[in-house]
Amino acid sequence: MDSKKNYGRREFLKHSGILSAGIAGAGMTGIGLTGCSSAEKSKSQPHVQTFNMSGYSAPKLDVVRVAVIGLGNRGSGTVRRLASIEGVEIKALCDLEADRVSKAIESIKHLGHNPDPYAGNEDEWKRICDRQDIDLIAIVTPWHLHTPICVYAMESGKHAYTELPAAVTIDECWQLVETSEKTRKFCVQMSSSCHGGIPAVILNMARKGYFGDIIHGEGAYIHDLLLRYNFDKEMYHNMWRLKENIGKSGNLYPQHGLVPIIQLMDINYGDKMDYLTSVSGNDFMMGKTAEKLAATDNFFKPYVGQKYRGNINITTIRTNNGRTIMVQHDVTSPRPNVRFDLLSGTEATYKAPDKIATSHDGWIPEEEFKALVEKYTPEINKRFAALTREAAQIDNRGHSYFRVSPTDWRLIDCLRNGLPMDMDVYESAVSSAIIPLSIESVANRSNSIDVPDFTCGAWKTNQRGMDINLERGGGTTKLL
Repeated sequence: MDSKKNYGRREFLKHSGILSAGIAGAGMTGIGLTGCSSAEKSKSQPHVQTFNMSGYSAPKLDVVRVAVIGLGNRGSGTVRRLASIEGVEIKALCDLEADRVSKAIESIKHLGHNPDPYAGNEDEWKRICDRQDIDLIAIVTPWHLHTPICVYAMESGKHAYTELPAAVTIDECWQLVETSEKTRKFCVQMSSSCHGGIPAVILNMARKGYFGDIIHGEGAYIHDLLLRYNFDKEMYHNMWRLKENIGKSGNLYPQHGLVPIIQLMDINYGDKMDYLTSVSGNDFMMGKTAEKLAATDNFFKPYVGQKYRGNINITTIRTNNGRTIMVQHDVTSPRPNVRFDLLSGTEATYKAPDKIATSHDGWIPEEEFKALVEKYTPEINKRFAALTREAAQIDNRGHSYFRVSPTDWRLIDCLRNGLPMDMDVYESAVSSAIIPLSIESVANRSNSIDVPDFTCGAWKTNQRGMDINLERGGGTTKLL
């Protein structure tokens, strides 16, 4: 297998299918004009970076006018989260099913929002993007629509905020990069596993040298979705999430475990991913589950005999600077949840949950760990925690989808203060690229596959993205 395989361009409009029913500026950096070879770009013609979105500051917006597309279990929560942030005006909501739109509108009326409804037509989202009174499109649709809507939104003059993954093919990753650079509009993933909590503490410790030189990181998406999600007839429109598990095997959802490691290793900011290898086992559970359900419910008969992805996928990545990453994917076996899991350095090692070692003698005492957390909690954690305590109307009950995350808050805060995004289009592209690259590797006996450099060499000089100590400002946006 040639690891420098070219991936053909897929037609843009091919992706504009159904929506989820579940769901020139101040402070510019300089023009890049950096070129990538066709092998680096993994497509037939080279990409030339005409503008570097890393560190770019768009003109600030006192009020961020938002539309949300896709209003299912995640999308309905996204509406409530964004509506609970100061300076946000929810202008439009869109879904195929009108009742989901009306329910979402009712859920935010008490916060003073009265968005326009869009429903019933597959292309309603285009009408929203064509409006001139919207600044940000939040995309919470099936995966195959994320890139088409992101691209259309950016070309229509809007910033894009998309659920994971931002793209599902290498060509789509490049579409996002090219469009963001051309339009100078942000394309940000809802990678909420980076901001806040222990990952931000560990990132602060790493940046302050506690772990020494970073050697290795591990993360995963290990989360039992077998019956409650994949085989639930009510959870995802037209069973799209289950269908994503048919006909291909690889790491289908790497971001939760991977994106914190991307920040810890300064990927795109001093280092880059070089190549990966990926291996999947057999499916031991999904096929049997389909057979069992079909025995009493004809609805599931079309899912019997399908070729499901392996129970577990293990993808390993080597970086240009010689670091290694392991990312796992398992959404069927009865294992406890795992996200960002381990960071190994020359001076210390972190292991989730809540363990640190500085030698072979074992983990440090719990009291010492708590003292380290208190010492290294970054300013962004402290500020968000204070704002949450001050907020009178934040609903802290129910599913996390409905609670404002630090990532939501920081996105709006950066837009309102005219600051660079903590996570930009290059992070969106490289973390999403793991999906098709891992599938390709698995299909070819785990041969190594080069990871494209979506920064086209700019990683050598780019400055760090996540401003976890608010050194560039911001942190002024309140929660309602």
